[in-house]
Amino acid sequence: MVSYPDAAQNVERQEQGCADPSLPAQDDLVDEIGPGFAASPQAWLTAADSLSHHQAMQVAPAILAYIGDAVYELHVRLQYLHPPRRIQAYHQQVVSQVRAEAQAEQLLALAEQLTEAEQDIVRRGRNAATGRPKRLTVDVYRHATGFEALLGYLYLTRGDRLSDLLSQINFSVD
Repeated sequence: MVSYPDAAQNVERQEQGCADPSLPAQDDLVDEIGPGFAASPQAWLTAADSLSHHQAMQVAPAILAYIGDAVYELHVRLQYLHPPRRIQAYHQQVVSQVRAEAQAEQLLALAEQLTEAEQDIVRRGRNAATGRPKRLTVDVYRHATGFEALLGYLYLTRGDRLSDLLSQINFSVD
């Protein structure tokens, strides 16, 4: 663990949004995690990659969407790590990308590249979507749920394909 006894370093870290001077800076965390992490932040995508197609099809679409939601949020968070900024700025950028409206747009942008099996997963997720926040239309909510179900399925079965699709999503890093 890295410590910062110098008061000037503590002030600089607080300006970057890290209030606790006993915690390591972001660059120090990346160094501690390992040099490969910074070069390949998507290496975690293949971590699960352990279920067969048949096994994954036994998982309820709502559960796939639940997993996909977590996978997508982590992926988006990793996209906005650099340059360092305040936590509130990170949060605003991430929220703008993980909102249902943005997820529905991402699904539509990727739709032509999906295999028939992937389109079936999206359809299962879309059909499993029940209820919705009042601010969303039914179609937007269902498309977002289908997108999340696809990501959850790919995380559990084909991390390489998940990585490929996520790498095609363009994020505006301000």
